[in-house]
Amino acid sequence: METKKLRYRLLTLAFLFMAVLAVFFATMFDAQVVHGADYRAMSVSTNTTVEKVEASRGVITDRNGKVLVSNRAVYTLSFDPEMVSGDINEALLRLIALLRREGVSWYDELPMTALPPYAYDYSVNRSGMLVKYLESKKWIEAGMTSAELRDGVSPEKIFALMCEEFAVDDSLSATQKRALVGLRYSLATAKLDGDGTFLFARGVDVPLISLLKDGGYSGVRVGTSTVREYQTDAAPHILGHIGKIQNWDDYKEKEGYKWNDLVGIDGVELSFEDYLRGTDGKRVVTMNADGKVIDEIWSVEPKPGNNVALTLDIDFQSQVEKVLAESTQAMTDADGIERGAAAAVVQVGTGDVLALATYPSFSRKTFNQDFAELNADPMRPMLNRATQWAFAPGSTFKPAMAVAALETGIIDTRTKIRDLGVYKFYDLNLHCWIWPGNHGYVNVTDAIKVSCNYFFYEVGKLTGISTMERYARAFGLGEPTGIEIPESVGTMTSPEYVNSLKGQHWTDGMTLQAAIGQAYDLFTPLQLANYIATLSGGGARYNAHLLKSVSKYDSAVPVFVYDEAPVDTVSISDENLRAVLSGMRKLVTEGSVRTQFTNCVVDAAAKTGTAQTGGRGTISNGVFVAFAPYDDPQIAIALVIEKGNSGGALASTAVDILNAYFTAADPNIVGENVLLK
Repeated sequence: METKKLRYRLLTLAFLFMAVLAVFFATMFDAQVVHGADYRAMSVSTNTTVEKVEASRGVITDRNGKVLVSNRAVYTLSFDPEMVSGDINEALLRLIALLRREGVSWYDELPMTALPPYAYDYSVNRSGMLVKYLESKKWIEAGMTSAELRDGVSPEKIFALMCEEFAVDDSLSATQKRALVGLRYSLATAKLDGDGTFLFARGVDVPLISLLKDGGYSGVRVGTSTVREYQTDAAPHILGHIGKIQNWDDYKEKEGYKWNDLVGIDGVELSFEDYLRGTDGKRVVTMNADGKVIDEIWSVEPKPGNNVALTLDIDFQSQVEKVLAESTQAMTDADGIERGAAAAVVQVGTGDVLALATYPSFSRKTFNQDFAELNADPMRPMLNRATQWAFAPGSTFKPAMAVAALETGIIDTRTKIRDLGVYKFYDLNLHCWIWPGNHGYVNVTDAIKVSCNYFFYEVGKLTGISTMERYARAFGLGEPTGIEIPESVGTMTSPEYVNSLKGQHWTDGMTLQAAIGQAYDLFTPLQLANYIATLSGGGARYNAHLLKSVSKYDSAVPVFVYDEAPVDTVSISDENLRAVLSGMRKLVTEGSVRTQFTNCVVDAAAKTGTAQTGGRGTISNGVFVAFAPYDDPQIAIALVIEKGNSGGALASTAVDILNAYFTAADPNIVGENVLLK
């Protein structure tokens, strides 16, 4: 009896166990075989995503390791349509309303004006992606250029097609429609670029994030990134800024770039983009049904960009900017005439650019807020006058002219020419600046000291424009300086150049004008400074440059150290060089600027220039070049003040700059390329 009961119980347990196994296998079969693909897709799309993690850019320092541009961590907002359970348009409109209420701006990639009647807005030069998107929708012919799109396809028509494509409710206001279409377009182009999400806001604050989380804003993902932080108000034209890629053609062949990436837009941020840019990382993020991150795994860790050390001495740069601004503003206060100015300081024997100053200027810290005002300012404060504006050099060209004549044997150091006050050449009567007086008999040294036009008219005629041009270019005048940021190459007067100008033709009288730094001679302040560095250094011309070295982000290990040989050498005998430099020295010890240079803390040499800007009655530009110390040149400077009247008026400014450099604290106290807080 007991055996029967035991067998019954065992059979019952076995039956129940088999039933449970059957249910288990049926459930597994349904989940993995019948609906396996569906559940797998749901798991990947809702629970696991691959995110790009932006790498921070490298730090920019000056030559002594002082940080100029660093990074600050910020919150970002991205929109992921896969996280929206309802209507995407409704989710975006709700988000737009919140952002507007809180005064938060967002990225809008659609290059169209904000209000109807719509027009293409290529001000940020992002038209290439619009063409790519329109081609993908087959709304335009393949191969159409941005210019052809602008001229041949109505933006109103394109906007209407987008409204239809994105199912935009026609009852919305024009402002709502444009904002919605802009974000939908940005999402669509991000997807074209292989990214399912679109980062629409950067640098948002915690209160906004709280509102987003508390309000359950569907599709919004909060992330982190970095923004550039400027540690100085100095050198804005040099440092530059970053922004979204403006011309995709420049980056589409480069590895690791996507259409919406941030890159250097101008200045050294652009020039040294390859060094400063890091390598983005990737992480796999798992979220629960509520969108909360429950796990993350790094698949590729981000690597920050390299640190870049510039040749600038930022303390000296700040002082040069201050001196230049004060001198220029003092002139404006005296006569009410607004004027611009520029200064360049180059290290002799290396080409290191120690300072590049422009007036008027601006601050990179407030650049975005001030952009509209800066852009509308007729004085063009965003123009880098030190590298991008070419001026007539006036008499600062005479030392180069003297070298050309001496080295080709047209004159020697003992040759004297009698200044008669008026130089007659065919039907031209050219006056020396001292006319109705004259300088009498002068040699090359005294001609430089007193800046005798008559002497250089005669020397220029005898030397000829071809030889003059050859020596000018050997000194780097009318040639690229090598600087890594945009520059004007300027012009050196020549028959070929003049005859290429519409309505102009060469005359022999232009040779005489070119010999005193007029005619079509136009050079930037940086070119003038590098020319004086070449001359005072004995003829070795180095490329002017801003890059000093590059090091890894996590150590002081150098990636690159600038060490380049001269790009050209002007052959100058010791006797001829002494004669020319002696004339520049006599200007500050015996000549017209000796009073100002009594306050100079170092023995210096200089040359003034008064550059005519037009007809009678116009105010000339003031130009001034100098180098110091005289016996062992270390730096060369060039100054230009528009409508400064004469080069002599700039002498005290030059003295202030020289004093600022040579009275500075010993730069060897802190080693170069060491980061300072």
